Amino acid sequence: MAKLHFFLLLLLAAAQATHGEDGSHADCDKTLVTSLSVHSTVSLCQFDPFDWAYIGVNIGTAMSSVPAATQITTLLRSQNIRHIRLYDADPGMLSALANTGIRVIISVPNEQLLAIGNSNATAAKWVARNVAAHYPSVNITAIAVGSEVLSTLPNAAPLIMPAMRYLQNALVAAALDKYIKISTPHSSSIILDSFPPSQAFFNRSLDPVLVPMLKFLQSTGAPLMLNVYPYYDYMRSNGVIPLDYALFRPLPPNKEAVDANTLLHYTNVFDAVVDAAYFAMAYLNVTNVPVMVTETGWPHKGDASAEPDANNDNADTYNSNLIRHVMNVTGTPKHPGVAVPTFIYELYDEDTRPGTASEKYWGLFDMNGIPAYALHLTGSGVLLANDTTNQTYCVAREGADEKMLQAALDWACGPGKVDCSVLTQGKPCYDPDTVEDHATYAFNAYYHGMGMGSGTCYFSGVAVITTTDPSHGSCVYSGKNGSALLNGTSLAPSSNSTTDSGSWRAAGDVTSFVRIVVTALLLSVVTVL
Repeated sequence: MAKLHFFLLLLLAAAQATHGEDGSHADCDKTLVTSLSVHSTVSLCQFDPFDWAYIGVNIGTAMSSVPAATQITTLLRSQNIRHIRLYDADPGMLSALANTGIRVIISVPNEQLLAIGNSNATAAKWVARNVAAHYPSVNITAIAVGSEVLSTLPNAAPLIMPAMRYLQNALVAAALDKYIKISTPHSSSIILDSFPPSQAFFNRSLDPVLVPMLKFLQSTGAPLMLNVYPYYDYMRSNGVIPLDYALFRPLPPNKEAVDANTLLHYTNVFDAVVDAAYFAMAYLNVTNVPVMVTETGWPHKGDASAEPDANNDNADTYNSNLIRHVMNVTGTPKHPGVAVPTFIYELYDEDTRPGTASEKYWGLFDMNGIPAYALHLTGSGVLLANDTTNQTYCVAREGADEKMLQAALDWACGPGKVDCSVLTQGKPCYDPDTVEDHATYAFNAYYHGMGMGSGTCYFSGVAVITTTDPSHGSCVYSGKNGSALLNGTSLAPSSNSTTDSGSWRAAGDVTSFVRIVVTALLLSVVTVL
């Protein structure tokens, strides 16, 4: 697996090499690559830049104080973010992006659809002003025409295809159609009967728009843009969808969702929705349009009573696992090894967005550029240069079941190989002599010993990540770039790891941990009985 992973990274590097270092397009008409999933040979330019794995971010501006364009580009470059999507084509932002090499999707706002969809000349002026005036110094790769128009503005649906065609005509006239693609982002709600994915189909009332649209995408080599939100799927399911399934957490085989028609196993909501889109397109006899996920993410804060799962820990888990999943070119069960370019929603919190409390808290950063939470990126390759914060601790979750805590503590100090000698009587971390405090020390030591990888602060749900230092007296906890003792050996976290040392499958004796937890649960049942 390590050799395969390294080969995938080399392949991705080769794909990046088809562009200049500044992001400019190199001549790649004759460059060919064979898909690792043994699909047909495809041209690098045919779907470029949509057929390679990458993570981008959306940049919204519904803020009481929008950062200056230069501040935004500085943050993007400091975090090595190479792909972004804008919700407009702001000239100041585009000027700030010039010569950065950052690949940009610009957008036609919904309110401009009427003018562009009714006039070829207006579309041509829009392209001249917002594309030709900036390209190629600004590496514009696509134009997103509107946003979720079919589901949120159904009366404007008849304008979508004329607008897309008029914009395409303008690109052709400017000889830019080879490099810049046109599509429109859809809500996944337009897909009906989405599980099992093999039975999925688009809302048939939308066929008059979708059928010609898919043919347009097919003929121009553009992707189907789709917004995928496992958070909302989980919230609306009323407990039917497990949280772990929404967060990409490892599931035992008997917990995986199986499509009875194809026997494909689904371990997460994200893949199931993407495959539902592929099957829905196939239902309309379209099988060669790639899917690009233009929005996905998880809120880090919400109403404590109505949205308890909108929290830092879940946001970190979802986005960290998402990045790893996409960058490893895992693909989906229907299309294994086929990249799904994905954009995280979003770069900044947007404090003026209407709606529920969580609507304001999807950002990786606040409007001042301060990390909203600890995003852990070990194993994610070259995406995002740094963790959003590097001083974090793994502690026992407040109110966690004591028997579960004890089971997790026993595992950490046993199979987990944490040196727990400092927890014995007379040693610095013995007091307070509680299961919660001892578990916090052991959890944190394991978390830092394993490089703070995503999944290493889970312990079956009884642990949580915090930026508050739990150290007390002479009991010092590993924190900022700290090291921890695992079986007497100091292991400093690596920022360049390309393996998922954080998953339970890579953590060592997972069977022992599960056995201990099951025993604890059985003891709890016996106690109740």
